[in-house]
Amino acid sequence: MGLCQGKPIENPQTQSQDLIIPGDGELSTNTQTTKTPKFPFYSPSPLPSGFKNSPANSSVSSTPLRIFKRPFPPPSPAKHIRALLARRHGSVKPNEATIPEGNECEVGLDKNFGFSKQFVAHYEMGEEVGRGHFGYTSSAKAKKGSLKGQDVAVKVIAKSKMTTAIAIEDVRREVKILRALTGHKNLVQFYEAYEDDDNVYIVMELCRGGELLDRILARGGKYSEEDAKAVMVQILNVTAFCHLQGVVHRDLKPENFLFISKEENSPLKAIDFGLSDYVKPDERLNDIVGSAYYVAPEVLHRSYGTEADMWSVGVIAYILLCGSRPFWARTESGIFKAVLKADPSFDEAPWPSLSSDAIDFVKRLLNKDYRKRLTAAQALSHPWLANYHDVKIPLDMIVYKLVKAYIFSSSLRKSALAALAKTLSIAQLAYFREQFTLLGPNKSGFVSLQNFKTAVTKNSTDAIKDSRVLEYVSMVGSLQYRKLDFEEFCAAAISVLQLEGMESWEQHARRGYELFEKDGNRPIMIEELASELGLSPSVPVHVVLQDWIRHSDGKLSFLGFVRLLHGPSRAFPKA
Repeated sequence: MGLCQGKPIENPQTQSQDLIIPGDGELSTNTQTTKTPKFPFYSPSPLPSGFKNSPANSSVSSTPLRIFKRPFPPPSPAKHIRALLARRHGSVKPNEATIPEGNECEVGLDKNFGFSKQFVAHYEMGEEVGRGHFGYTSSAKAKKGSLKGQDVAVKVIAKSKMTTAIAIEDVRREVKILRALTGHKNLVQFYEAYEDDDNVYIVMELCRGGELLDRILARGGKYSEEDAKAVMVQILNVTAFCHLQGVVHRDLKPENFLFISKEENSPLKAIDFGLSDYVKPDERLNDIVGSAYYVAPEVLHRSYGTEADMWSVGVIAYILLCGSRPFWARTESGIFKAVLKADPSFDEAPWPSLSSDAIDFVKRLLNKDYRKRLTAAQALSHPWLANYHDVKIPLDMIVYKLVKAYIFSSSLRKSALAALAKTLSIAQLAYFREQFTLLGPNKSGFVSLQNFKTAVTKNSTDAIKDSRVLEYVSMVGSLQYRKLDFEEFCAAAISVLQLEGMESWEQHARRGYELFEKDGNRPIMIEELASELGLSPSVPVHVVLQDWIRHSDGKLSFLGFVRLLHGPSRAFPKA
């Protein structure tokens, strides 16, 4: 957890710190820290914080800032933060809770991880290369074994900092995730984990090229579109890989991507899985963790999944292209309010001079409605990146969710989705073709639901078992349904909400309704429509459904068509 490895430290007290983001109910904080900070929820800011006891200045090399014309007021939206910190860290007095400094009572905590205890025999430690909240990272040289003579990075986490069961589990999960996911070309390679009485040692690939943040600053704050594409493709590749395995990173930011070497075209590696967690496609997480400038709105609302990472990727893309943050304020509270309420600016330079595809790409990642946000695989299929070399579209778990919902839909809704799918452009269909091909259609051009399970199994790691994604995939694969050809697959895998988030949504909806009128629309009684939607025959429902049906011929109106596309949960939101 914390910084995995990074740039050399010139002044440790000026290093960026991972924010412990306050919420109004549950608070999930980072579990270890250095001894210097005594205020437990400080985040980097280019100006002095409005919080009591916060350091006067933050990281000198923090992400480029963007000053709002109307600064938000400073009061924090957090309530009872110290009590919540006490709950996580086990402080006796809630009003005096602080980040543990290693001298707390640790009754009954088992700090034996089962890792090898031969670290000193295998490695000779070198200079410190990075420091984070939860430990520090040093270079080291292997003295024996398969890595003999090789330089590595060693992340050292003091056991004295692990003062709660949650803190211990965080370290255990970080190692487990790194071990399971290692091997991807854009993810830092994990070698081994060791421990002794005092520390846990995580041995990884040594990246000497510095942070992505350093490269951004060295370029004067922004990248050209072509150079930004090279970075985004690598970030999206590793993000898509993690998401398919059911792992959400939860702290994607330029500081957590390192270049292997100083060379201009050096590969990029994702690091620091200390805040990562497992999540199934049909589950939501609720603990609030991350870094202020990159945190997604739904994280602050305490209900999120892998889409939260895509928001962070959108923030990185915005910074790469214009050199400033999309959301910024003078206080942590102001940042949260901006994330929740403000829209990023695309009016100021250099945005007017950038391509429309680049702007659309960023906007579709920074959609505050996570259901309308692009997935990592979809982002790789976006027209902005479509012609970039070496782009391979990976399997996308959202297809499984959408197909499952389609199977349980009424015949009328399936007809509506089929009509909508016929309005997709060639560029949009390219994504569906890639996904269909990855499922392994037979010679006749059909896929069965068993293909869905087989496709995931081919791409699975140990992480996919721990995240229980395989359970979800097996459930989808076991459903009884006829085989899908490509045309029906497009209807099944189309996301109405994502399409609704596009500027062309109105054209898609109107054209889809025209096609539906020709092929799928038919007279329908209100009772039948209620039954189609799985609704009980209550009077309020019938009153609403009357607006869905044309009185002239009893067929679905345009409003009814659009509502039907969304399904009952969207058509009838909870009060």
